[in-house]
Amino acid sequence: MITIDLHTHTSHSHGQATVQEMFEAGCARGLLVHGFSEHSPRPSGYDYPKDYRDKLTRSFPDYVEQVRTLAATYAPERTVLLGLEMDWLPGQEPFIDATIHRYDYDYVIGGIHFLGTWGFDYTPDDWQGFSPEQTADIYVRYFESLRRMAASGMFDIAAHPDIIKIFSAAAFHDWLATDKAKAVVRDALETMHTAGMAMEISSAGLRKPCKEIYPCPDIMRMAADIGLPVTFGSDAHCVNTIGWGFDTLADYARGFGYTRSVWMRRGERFERPF
Repeated sequence: MITIDLHTHTSHSHGQATVQEMFEAGCARGLLVHGFSEHSPRPSGYDYPKDYRDKLTRSFPDYVEQVRTLAATYAPERTVLLGLEMDWLPGQEPFIDATIHRYDYDYVIGGIHFLGTWGFDYTPDDWQGFSPEQTADIYVRYFESLRRMAASGMFDIAAHPDIIKIFSAAAFHDWLATDKAKAVVRDALETMHTAGMAMEISSAGLRKPCKEIYPCPDIMRMAADIGLPVTFGSDAHCVNTIGWGFDTLADYARGFGYTRSVWMRRGERFERPF
């Protein structure tokens, strides 16, 4: 049984529930380690058409204080972790460095949601009209960005490693079947391993248009072959999705030889069987 969820969000960003409400829902799901990983503030220019950036920037100190208070209140019965999902934005490394060092986080998740200033996971409409060659180029750019993110040494976990398939799963699998694609993806995973990162296995993809776990089986096989550690995350934005699909994730991970996941607290890594 998976009792650790390291990827959750709250109403401080575009989630639907408070820190306390998300925690209580996690307890009801049987979580023993609850990691809050609110989205990071972003610099100007990196915006979705309908965005929460200003709201998050204003309320972020309250998020930090609420999680810290929760951790102190419920220790040692429950482990509550202060995390961050930091957007990887090439060229914005000084902003990223300042953001992740502003507070004493237990762990930092690196998430890729933007290629340039394009938030590629916002709407399927953006993907209409791309040729197969253009779509393949987007996939390559994404995994090269993942490699650069890992090489930066700034992050503990890579979130939803193949989120780029969100609106184009069939095309993604066609691309990934090629030797060139496998080499690009493996390079990113090996860089993660060298950097001491873990790879997230996420149930969020099951709730998205791609209708499959992040990451897909081909990437899971590569990660297992490399010996890349894994974490589990729901990417929950409401109380109904904390720990969601975790029985499915456990069976999925075991199918590739994984029996333990990792979690982090202020630079120290722990393992737990599932």
